[in-house]
Amino acid sequence: MTPKEHKQALRDQIRAAIAALGDDEKSRSATSIIGRIRVHRSWLDARNILLFSPLRDEPDIGGLLEKGLSQSKTICLPRYRPASGDYEAAIIGDLARDTVTGRYGIAEPDDNCASLPLNQLDLVLVPGVAFAACGSRLGRGRGFYDRILKTVSGLKLGVAFDEQIVDAIPSEEHDERVDGVVTPTRWME
Repeated sequence: MTPKEHKQALRDQIRAAIAALGDDEKSRSATSIIGRIRVHRSWLDARNILLFSPLRDEPDIGGLLEKGLSQSKTICLPRYRPASGDYEAAIIGDLARDTVTGRYGIAEPDDNCASLPLNQLDLVLVPGVAFAACGSRLGRGRGFYDRILKTVSGLKLGVAFDEQIVDAIPSEEHDERVDGVVTPTRWME
């Protein structure tokens, strides 16, 4: 099996495990993840933070947006740039007012939101399909987050349900690692 085929099989396996979770369980898990992040030194010390707009099969970390804004942190979300075919970090002040539905159906900052260079981010919360304790990450297959993570100098923290943690993920040259992973039950660095 090639690395690409192995990755796809792993994606299918993890997606089935996430689909089996009930909405209440997903909500409780997300609340636990938010609680872990809010008290961790990486969050407390960070000034410029990149969050993500969760898809249905990702932990909903939206509560961190309001928390970060109330703590006077600069909160960003990824914004797609059609000209380059990749994402940038754009600053938001209000989720409802400052976001639009982007190219892939994901809430992202509108064009009026200022961008922040990726190398100025202190903390990046990273979604993924699966993570391994060694920092390997399996994304959705388009490489968008790999390109973001390549430029970030701050802490890169994967955010996942426990069902998304696996022993190993096949790695290819373009794959970027995270510095740690937080789940509802643990923090792995």
